[in-house]
Amino acid sequence: MTDDQRILDQPVETQAEIDEHVAKIADEFRVGFELLRRIPHPAVTLFGSARVGPDSWSYGAARQVGRKFAEAGWAVITGGGAGVMEGGNRGAQEGGGLSVGFNIELPHEQHPNPYLDIAYTFDHFYARKVCFVRPAEGFVIFPGGFGTLDELFESLTLIQTGTILYFPVVLFDSDYWGEMVEWIRGELLADGMISAPDIELLHLTDDPEVALRHVLECHELRRAALEQG
Repeated sequence: MTDDQRILDQPVETQAEIDEHVAKIADEFRVGFELLRRIPHPAVTLFGSARVGPDSWSYGAARQVGRKFAEAGWAVITGGGAGVMEGGNRGAQEGGGLSVGFNIELPHEQHPNPYLDIAYTFDHFYARKVCFVRPAEGFVIFPGGFGTLDELFESLTLIQTGTILYFPVVLFDSDYWGEMVEWIRGELLADGMISAPDIELLHLTDDPEVALRHVLECHELRRAALEQG
């Protein structure tokens, strides 16, 4: 049983148990933040399914994107596992960049892929998610399942609420993501659940060069805004 399972599924009965959980979470954040100091800015975080193989289109695309960012002098961060994550890390190393993997302890083990320069396995999803966002200047999101959708919508919430600024979200594979974007437009936007600018947060592409250029352009906007105070 993971520590998250113990916290969420079992009642905490004593002050000692509360103190123990809080201490473990704090320690994990501390380790994560210390690792982030080893990542030179800028960095991009790639998300996507662990269930695709090296011969899949998604793996190959993530490998290309990882390589392009590395060649541009960026670090590449993933969830550290197989599939799309492995493709992104592999491409980063092939491009001569820093390859980072933040894994997670799961009941069905997710082993770290062999293309990592910095690797750490978290016990807590929330600490891991903070470490995905904090060093990153943008996300590129490949086809995936519930975990990938969770990472996508959490990033959109952080942007929509102004928690992170000038933060691009690239949806890679327009065929895979296109119907979801149309649903968002036809339901959420049409019913007033989101505003028109919110839909513009999503940038669809099938081209690694376009993904790179969009993130770089947003990074330049962010730098200009910071310089202006």
